[in-house]
Amino acid sequence: MTDQATRRTTATDPAAGAPGAGAVSPGGRSGAAGSNRLVIGLLLVSAFVVILNETIMGVALPRLMRDLDITATTGQWLTTAFMLTMAVVIPVTGFLLQRFNTRPVFMWAMSLFSLGTLISLLAPGFAILLVGRIVQASGTAIMMPLLMTTVLTLVEPSHRGRVMGNISIVISVAPAIGPTISGLILNVFDWRFLFGFVLPIAIAALVLGMARIPNVTNPRRVPLDVVSVILSAFAFGGIVYGLSSIATVATDGPLVSIVSLVVGFAALAAFIVRQTRLQRADRALLDLRTFRFRTFSFAIVAMALSMMAMFGTLILLPIYLENVLGLDVLHVGLLLLPGGLIMGLLSPLVGAVYDRRGPRVLAVPGAVIVSAVLWALTTVGTDTSVWFVLGAHIVLSIGLALTFTPLFTAALGGLTPNLYSHGSAVVGTAQQVAGAAGTALFVTLMAIGTASATSGGAGGGTGAEDAAAAGVRLAFLCGAVISLVGIVATLFVSKPVEQIEPGAQVESGAQVPTH
Repeated sequence: MTDQATRRTTATDPAAGAPGAGAVSPGGRSGAAGSNRLVIGLLLVSAFVVILNETIMGVALPRLMRDLDITATTGQWLTTAFMLTMAVVIPVTGFLLQRFNTRPVFMWAMSLFSLGTLISLLAPGFAILLVGRIVQASGTAIMMPLLMTTVLTLVEPSHRGRVMGNISIVISVAPAIGPTISGLILNVFDWRFLFGFVLPIAIAALVLGMARIPNVTNPRRVPLDVVSVILSAFAFGGIVYGLSSIATVATDGPLVSIVSLVVGFAALAAFIVRQTRLQRADRALLDLRTFRFRTFSFAIVAMALSMMAMFGTLILLPIYLENVLGLDVLHVGLLLLPGGLIMGLLSPLVGAVYDRRGPRVLAVPGAVIVSAVLWALTTVGTDTSVWFVLGAHIVLSIGLALTFTPLFTAALGGLTPNLYSHGSAVVGTAQQVAGAAGTALFVTLMAIGTASATSGGAGGGTGAEDAAAAGVRLAFLCGAVISLVGIVATLFVSKPVEQIEPGAQVESGAQVPTH
């Protein structure tokens, strides 16, 4: 019982929970609860704004191609570079959150994001715009692990579900409505307003955070292993880039993608070996002892598969709606908006149910719903009703809302305080890799299916539309098959013992509840 043994060690050894020791708890002093709500609220708003930018550029690509005189392959780097930077920076956040206080880390994150947004707003050409996106991503990568670690430190285990429900809004809804907001802005304004819209909000959050966010953790001196930083950059950067470049294999050839993936996975193997050695002396850049907790491991698997489904669907549905059903960008954005809003409205309610009933009653039905929708989307064609697609997206959003909050809360809530920052970094890294994998997988299979249908002479409607629909069906079929694994993974996710009854202690020899 690794989970149980580790918790007993933490309870009897204050040093084991050093990073969270002495943190402000909701009932620790007069006025602390209100202060905590303010801190978490500021971090939630800031995180929502920065995560929104991960998907806001997709719809803007045609406009940017025209205004900046670039190709689609070049323009795609504005999204690829963002994801790539996130994948490289996030593993280092475990070190940052242990070594430095909350306020300075927040200031660095929002300052980088605001600077990147300003650079992008004023960019005279593509090269400077790309630099701005990279600087933006550097701040974004820090924000989510900071938010999760702060919540785990401040919020009592029995109430984390509600707060993590709000975090799910940031993680899932912000990327989902990014294309909608982008479409609405571009329908009226120039592409620079995508950054002009965000910049005042980011600066306001930075100023307010500098004045009001307290330091809620106790930093400690931890060494930075430079070799681990280099290995993580090649590992996660190589994997994300390799996956992202799969979509361009038809035009650029497979060599770049294959080399990137080989280098990425080789570096990942070396990174894992090094972390395993370093964590014995508590010197790991990313402590992999988080995976000794069964719930954390299964929750990460289920979460990654859900992220693949979400990002894959986010990129596939607009392509299908535009190329097959003939909708314009604005109508595509509006059609996908209800699902994102419903996901946001449900997330806090799901968190409240989690606090009372645990993760399985939510995550298992959620995973089943996601799988059912993906299977339903394998039937789309040239004569499919727009209302069917709208309904499918809404139901899919409900399934994801039921899934994300329980998985995040159970995964991170079951860790000991000394692993909070590392667990948050693992979750963030898994998100980026899963998002890149989902995007690459769905787009690649769509291209294969389209090419196969074209060469086979698909009939009915126009050949191009039928071929595109065939490619979309193949991509959703693969996603539906993978989703079955997600259902199985959610069956092994249980509520951490600390979240079952406030103040309860795990006695020696006691069994960890599995409901």
